[in-house]
Amino acid sequence: MAENANDKHEDSLTALDRAALFITKIVGTMWCAIAFTILALISLPEAIHGGVATMVAWTAQTFIQLVLLSIIMVGQNLDSRHSEKRADAMYDLTVKTEELLEKVDQILESK
Repeated sequence: MAENANDKHEDSLTALDRAALFITKIVGTMWCAIAFTILALISLPEAIHGGVATMVAWTAQTFIQLVLLSIIMVGQNLDSRHSEKRADAMYDLTVKTEELLEKVDQILESK
């Protein structure tokens, strides 16, 4: 019987891989994005008073990197879960097809 790719991948992860996934799961949540937004907004008044260069730096370094990248991670996590569900469904279908083909083969051999 075919091996589930998701199970095989899970079994191959090292401790560092698991640590990276753990951190990614935390940072890749909307709750973390909200916390980062609040953190970024705390420094916004100071950035406004600093002029155009400070605002550009705040936007690029603080808002985009801290907030938007976190939100992008949320979307990637959602896409990943969907892909995993599709892969699991395809695996289940493949196993059922293999079982059916084995039965057909047994029937043909018995004739």
